Amino acid sequence: MDVFRDWTGLPQAARGASAAIGNFDGVHLGHRAVIELARAHGPLGVLTFEPHPREHFAPDAPPFRLMNAGARAHRLRKLGVERLFELPFDAQLAAMPPEVFARDVIADGLGLAHVVVGADFCFGRGRAGRAADLVALGRDLGFGVTVAGLVATGGSEVSSTAIRAALTDGRPRDAAAMLGHWHRIEGPVLHGDKRGRTLGYPTANMGLSALHVPRHGIYAVLVDVLDGPHAGTLHGVASLGIRPMFELPTPTLEVHLFDFAGDLYGATLSVALVDWLRGEVRFDGLDALIAQMDADSAQARAVLVGL
Repeated sequence: MDVFRDWTGLPQAARGASAAIGNFDGVHLGHRAVIELARAHGPLGVLTFEPHPREHFAPDAPPFRLMNAGARAHRLRKLGVERLFELPFDAQLAAMPPEVFARDVIADGLGLAHVVVGADFCFGRGRAGRAADLVALGRDLGFGVTVAGLVATGGSEVSSTAIRAALTDGRPRDAAAMLGHWHRIEGPVLHGDKRGRTLGYPTANMGLSALHVPRHGIYAVLVDVLDGPHAGTLHGVASLGIRPMFELPTPTLEVHLFDFAGDLYGATLSVALVDWLRGEVRFDGLDALIAQMDADSAQARAVLVGL
């Protein structure tokens, strides 16, 4: 997948794509429906923005993203996207009237032959442009426009908001049903306090900066090691939260991999939350903590059989 982060000076060979447009946070089933419609009209592209426009307009708001830019690109590559146009969302882009965005970015800048948007798509300064406006602008500027209907599952509309709610409630399988894949937290393995190895449970630690934090607690997880000598898929159990016994200042994800020995520092992990097992608990001592970790591991292994 080729990635382009500027709409000016685009190579001629990259022009003429059919692109789905949106933020694609989570790359859920609704997003995938838009992408599949784009696939039918030429080389498959996605036009998205980084940072998320909400981060630009409300930089002090609580973290809300389901995935970072790297995880989004990884998921789009798996879907067969050939060209990712990841444009910087800044004051210049935010100030563009709808007709300027359509002309300067879509038509002249990226040279898109066709675009696909959701029925609730808004664009341009003040979100003034609607899907119907883009259809009319495309007709005038020479690119085709398809408007995709909204997708529902279980009688409810699929949305990033609904997925965040499911994760907040500790319902990762409900989130996965809307996503069309496991919810994953992706990032590098960081150095921690290495306390887990003294308890017989070494962990790979990951930060949650800028991401929506799911319900604190213990999870059964599937882990893809994306690079390095230990690349592959493993089962594990993870603690997500502040660890009440040790009172971490910010939530982290600490993953214990079953039947694994090796150094993962610096490697990139993609951790899929499969089942929430229990909430965080403060134990009376380390013996009680270790006994519970043994029980958690056994439960997680049982959950992950066959996955």
